[in-house]
Amino acid sequence: MIDRYLIPPLHRLLNKPGQWIAARSITANQVTLIGFIIGMLALPLLAVGAFELALIAILFNRIADGLDGAVARCTETTDAGGFLDIVLDFIFYQAVVVGFILNSPHEHLLPGLFLMLSFVGTGTSFLAFAVLASKRGVDNPHYPNKSMYYMGGLAEGFETFAVFIVLCLLPQHFGIIAWLFGGVCWVTTTTRIWAGFKTLKAYE
Repeated sequence: MIDRYLIPPLHRLLNKPGQWIAARSITANQVTLIGFIIGMLALPLLAVGAFELALIAILFNRIADGLDGAVARCTETTDAGGFLDIVLDFIFYQAVVVGFILNSPHEHLLPGLFLMLSFVGTGTSFLAFAVLASKRGVDNPHYPNKSMYYMGGLAEGFETFAVFIVLCLLPQHFGIIAWLFGGVCWVTTTTRIWAGFKTLKAYE
């Protein structure tokens, strides 16, 4: 995952803003919720074709997604906060795709549904493994501050964010981009299922 290499410099970049926010008694969970609420505005904005404004909402959501972790690191990291963050992230990802589908149902419905199904694959393979990896005590060496075990893959946080930016800038190409990225998601899902199964089998 590209996230593995981006997280250390992002932590350094966001640590001071996170400390500033925490000093004002704003919690990591509050940052998560504010980012989610503003990010969800992308759905109606995309539906009516306000792609530039939708991009701003998406950018705000992703910045908040980094800041909540920065706040948590300088106060307290909790499993409850990690749970809230990951659940709202997956809802947000689907909402963006729904916004594009509503914008042009005739053209965007099939590639949009394929992309949403692909997100189900990457999301469930990650979450199911995270639960069982925690149960079995599988190490998470690359993401020690994360509440859940992150597996490798070609379609995670950064890649999805980058695709959303491209979609907002080039909405006329939604179909081909959705088909292509959905295919990448399925490569990730397939390799995760295989690697996750082998890993958990080794711990039995």
